[in-house]
Amino acid sequence: MVVPAFNEEQSLGEFLPEIIRHCTEKGYELVVVNDGSRDGTARILAQNTHSDCLRVVHHKLNRGYGGAIKSGIKAATGQWVITIDADGQHDPSDIDRMLAEAQRTDADMVVGDRTHHADASLYRGIGKRLIRWFARILMPIPIKDINSGMKLYRTDLARRYMGLCPDQMAFSDTIGLVFISQRHLVVELPIDLRPRSKGQSTISTMTALDTVKEILNIVILFNPLRVFVPIALMFITGSMAWAAAIYIINHRGLSTAAMLGFTTGLLFLFLGLLAEQLSYLRKKGIDD
Repeated sequence: MVVPAFNEEQSLGEFLPEIIRHCTEKGYELVVVNDGSRDGTARILAQNTHSDCLRVVHHKLNRGYGGAIKSGIKAATGQWVITIDADGQHDPSDIDRMLAEAQRTDADMVVGDRTHHADASLYRGIGKRLIRWFARILMPIPIKDINSGMKLYRTDLARRYMGLCPDQMAFSDTIGLVFISQRHLVVELPIDLRPRSKGQSTISTMTALDTVKEILNIVILFNPLRVFVPIALMFITGSMAWAAAIYIINHRGLSTAAMLGFTTGLLFLFLGLLAEQLSYLRKKGIDD
């Protein structure tokens, strides 16, 4: 189990003993990554180092949510890794359910589905829905809650793909999209979500914009034609319609605007084909 923690002194004080007890009872390994916290997070972790299940990784400087998870994945020794947040919102009993679901379905990733819970605020709820909508436009996604921070996946696959994922908050969305793009079995399971009692979330508008950018990067990496072909068709069909309208009205040949639009569409199409070849080579390198 990997728990990234940045300035979570207040939440960890209550949540850490609970998760340590659960891991001790179940025989789980717990890796908490102190991501350059400036509060008393390191002190709280030091007070619990007597536990045999707990391993602590310290970053001297903040590397970001994704960077902390990557360090946790590198430190993990088990077959499975599950990521949970340090704010105490995730119920430890859901860990057992997700592991059982992975074993039952032989899934490569199990995503904790929170969509049946009300969002903490209207603003964040709208942001999450826009991100999911944007991701579904660009690629088929078999799950509803791509943003969920509670994900369980095979450790070997996580290590293979984590280099493609960003160090920021968008890691959570991106790792799911990578698994889906690489045709691994991804399923989801409803989980309980407890309200944050202490501390403050670091998610902001810039986090959402960064996530959208990373989703676009992943789609271009694994399926660039999904982006380039619609743009190419838009220019080509638009220029043909414009040329037809000009000809019907003035009975003249192709207009300069129509030719420019048609040429632009062809350029996007050729760029898409070139990106597809580069994507094939990149994916082959990852598999090798």
